[in-house]
Amino acid sequence: MLKETEINHIVGQLFDDIEFTREPAGLYDPLRYMIEIGGKRIRPRLCLTTYSLFSDSIDEGILAPASALEVFHSFTLMHDDIMDRSPLRRGMPTVWKKWNEDTAILSGDVMLIDAYQRVSKAPRAAIGRVMPLFSRTAAQVCEGQQYDMDFESLTEVPMADYNQMIGLKTAVLLACSAKMGAIIGGASETECDALYQYGYELGMAFQVADDYLDAFGDEKVFGKPIGGDIVNGKKSWLTVRTMEKTADKAGFLAAFSLPAETPEQRAAKIAAVKDIYLQCGVDRDAKDEIVRFTDCALKAVSELGFGPLKMEVLHRFAERLVGRAK
Repeated sequence: MLKETEINHIVGQLFDDIEFTREPAGLYDPLRYMIEIGGKRIRPRLCLTTYSLFSDSIDEGILAPASALEVFHSFTLMHDDIMDRSPLRRGMPTVWKKWNEDTAILSGDVMLIDAYQRVSKAPRAAIGRVMPLFSRTAAQVCEGQQYDMDFESLTEVPMADYNQMIGLKTAVLLACSAKMGAIIGGASETECDALYQYGYELGMAFQVADDYLDAFGDEKVFGKPIGGDIVNGKKSWLTVRTMEKTADKAGFLAAFSLPAETPEQRAAKIAAVKDIYLQCGVDRDAKDEIVRFTDCALKAVSELGFGPLKMEVLHRFAERLVGRAK
């Protein structure tokens, strides 16, 4: 089994060496930019982590599909940033801000195509299971994004509907990452399914943590302006939970509808909404939910018969993923 330090080195080297077609520069420069501004590479790390539970052999058969997961994720971010009007990504200007919207759309499309090309390099014995998994996941992520946009026009969203949305938009890609690594590594169907559930529950925990950090995180660590969801009137786990708990829905909606055209208005809106979050205790509720989803992830793999070493690997991955919000 590969050590964590070895996986970190492999992932770092993989994305240091990644290349895209050079011309036309206006199409491919944004792809290189998205890869260069980095990120935690959570999805390829998870793919390699689950793969290493069953195999130590590292070649293009696992490296190409693992890199595809990050390339696909970057494609979704490029398009999401346009829809969310986000000016920053990982502390850097988003592609649509640095170039323009048309460039971000077209370059994102090329990233999606590139991701499929990388997945197609999975071993012959695994490609028949890996490609349908990836294709189904890609469609589900788009479904989740549509639900997310639909929610913008609703006054109130039930928590069950919100969880369904983040399950599609965020959790299924982590689930896919975990299962893809297991499939290529030669795991049994039972092991693959359990690791899919592990990745899914971690994805749920990760999204709740992301929603929490959007309001209560450190901008330098979070990588984008704090309060972006509030400013944009975007439904988050915090807003859904607040609507469940508050006795003054009208007051909360009034704060959530405040203008944010100037820096002063933006700051006032964020402060007003966060104050209601704190009054309702949804910051604590979010942390409890992160722990609950993480526990569900670990329970999903608890009966696979993995030894202490493998279970410790999965425990550590979970802690690294969501520990920032605990």
